Amino acid sequence: MSEKNYTDLEWKFCASGGGTLICDGLNIEGYASLFGLRDKGGDLVMAGAYKRSLAALTAAGQSVKMLWQHDPAQPIGVWDEVREDSRGLFVRGRILADVARGREAAALVAAGAIDGLSIGYRTLRAQKHAGGGRALCDLELWEVSLVTFPMLQQARIGAGTAVKSGAGAVQELAAILDQGCQALRAARRDQSKLSNRGVAYE
Repeated sequence: MSEKNYTDLEWKFCASGGGTLICDGLNIEGYASLFGLRDKGGDLVMAGAYKRSLAALTAAGQSVKMLWQHDPAQPIGVWDEVREDSRGLFVRGRILADVARGREAAALVAAGAIDGLSIGYRTLRAQKHAGGGRALCDLELWEVSLVTFPMLQQARIGAGTAVKSGAGAVQELAAILDQGCQALRAARRDQSKLSNRGVAYE
């Protein structure tokens, strides 16, 4: 993958309709891009557009990043599977509960407040499309983000599998947060006891 500034990337959003982002606790899957469908910018992604990029990432031992709203400073999880099929770019991964923004993202997805996916990429080869816009033939894929407003309305979290109830996922996250709060309170009590004994922390 070329060493260029992240700000040089383009973004394409994908939202609900034919494919929806599925959240099962902290596990998510869906289509980040669908082939042959015109997005809000007038572009179409052609089948095979990600093939070379995915092969290059695999050969280099690298992976597509999972970001929050395309912010490179906010990774929120790991994409365990990123692949092309006959429909588009399918992704499956895990939101990390150990990351504060990840917990927030999982709660928002479970509640239905966030269900969009979007790709960050660089165009390597494109052609003018007869109906206007571009036919994107070869893309260098960098990241797939969870986003609020996808550009392609059919690209969202969770196409084709059963969804765990939002309430159940939120309860699971609440339990994780409660455990963390209890551990933090216990650590503070221990620190206070040690401080009283003349132990200092920096």
